[in-house]
Amino acid sequence: MSSSLRQWYHGRRVFVTGHTGFKGSWLVAWLREAGATVTGYALPPESGRPSLFQMAELAQGITSVLADVRDRSSLESALQSAQPEIVLHLAAQALVRRSYAEPVATFDTNVVGTAQLLDLVRKVPSVRAVVVVTSDKCYENRDLERGYREDDPMGGHDPYSASKGCQELVAAAFRRSYLTEAGIPTATARAGNVIGGGDWSEDRLVTDLMMAAAAERPCAVRNPDAVRPWQHVLEPLRGYLMLGRALYETGTAYAEGWNFGPDLDDAVPVRELVARMTAAWPRVHAELAPSPSGPHEARLLRLDNSKAGERLGWRPALSLDETISMTVAWYRAVHERPATARAMLHQQLLDYERRTDGAGHTR
Repeated sequence: MSSSLRQWYHGRRVFVTGHTGFKGSWLVAWLREAGATVTGYALPPESGRPSLFQMAELAQGITSVLADVRDRSSLESALQSAQPEIVLHLAAQALVRRSYAEPVATFDTNVVGTAQLLDLVRKVPSVRAVVVVTSDKCYENRDLERGYREDDPMGGHDPYSASKGCQELVAAAFRRSYLTEAGIPTATARAGNVIGGGDWSEDRLVTDLMMAAAAERPCAVRNPDAVRPWQHVLEPLRGYLMLGRALYETGTAYAEGWNFGPDLDDAVPVRELVARMTAAWPRVHAELAPSPSGPHEARLLRLDNSKAGERLGWRPALSLDETISMTVAWYRAVHERPATARAMLHQQLLDYERRTDGAGHTR
């Protein structure tokens, strides 16, 4: 993998599901700047909330299909039209608390939607690699002090977590039953708790803190002692791109599950993350308000990223403080001048790439 990720993806046909979401928007921006031929497939951005996809004008220069991953005919038509070489599947119902209110829709989107995509992919002769993005919450959470490893059992207490464990099983079943034989190496990717500029999803800690700071009001923090593996959005996206390339170039050698999480020291309690964000932007004012009557949320969650380091050469490029600094800088700049969203995204992407050797390896 001597050439840079930008050079390698230049001209590649890439199909990204979930491209209008937070992670999908950053991924499309990266691929578009690399010169990839991108087709995005996702629901329109949620109405009533800001959208990074819209603010950064990310529909320009790509083919954007606005449809539901559960709509088989629309998905099939988009795949056949795009004839992609690489498929990056990010589309999901991604909110834990919403999954309690909408459990059937969560399973339908995350599990059935994934099965439908993989069933259709095997009928597209151009596809050479598939990366299915799941979650750190796919593991059976036993409040382990160590980070979860790729061979730990799948599980999930809440509907969202369980749907991600099921998504892993669906991907493995299609890989073993159909995709390997069809010459389509397929892997799954599990990231940590991703933060960064442009996330306006409901009920997300950093989003709530940034929106409250912009409005100069306090933000209630319901689970201050929960430990999470915090990381900047660009960290796992680099892993997905490196994994897609490895699958394309080597076939089934990388067709398995992968953790792209932060180092263990950067998995800290919510209260510590809040304190560091307050130091970065004094307008952040959090009120620690534990809610024992709320839905169940895991107490402790860490990921072991050693496999990705040893076999893919992927390591985190940012410390937690650097992640917080980039995130706060993005929100502060866009709060003061909303039109800077696209420029901030571009500049932070360039700054981040300088921390790697171009091929994705951390300097």
